[in-house]
Amino acid sequence: MTEQRISTAIVVDGDRVLMIRRRRREGNLLWAFPGGAVEAGETPEQAAVREMSEEVGLEVEALCVLGERVHPHTGRHMTYVACAPVSGTAGVGDAEEIAEIAWVRHGEIDAFVPYGLFGPVHAYLDASLLH
Repeated sequence: MTEQRISTAIVVDGDRVLMIRRRRREGNLLWAFPGGAVEAGETPEQAAVREMSEEVGLEVEALCVLGERVHPHTGRHMTYVACAPVSGTAGVGDAEEIAEIAWVRHGEIDAFVPYGLFGPVHAYLDASLLH
């Protein structure tokens, strides 16, 4: 059986980044960036765009892959994709998986992700949100 790959969308709009609170905690993760499994035949970029539409009803375009790693808290292979909003308004699109969404300002990220962000994601958010 092949390892399940997860793609997450890092969506910046103005001075905020989109985060979701999952209904079920994954390890010690509660708040996360929207995302999910990469399906057969999909690129991580395509998966991030699809997951954004399914989970929060926001249409986005993939800009670039920020990086990949095995997540230290979940053991899953993660790909982080920078995305830009195209249309729609973010909301809870998949109520079975997501409890709420939040647009988080740079100074608030540590409260949502107290264990720290993946280095390339942190650098991208520093560059995108601190302007």
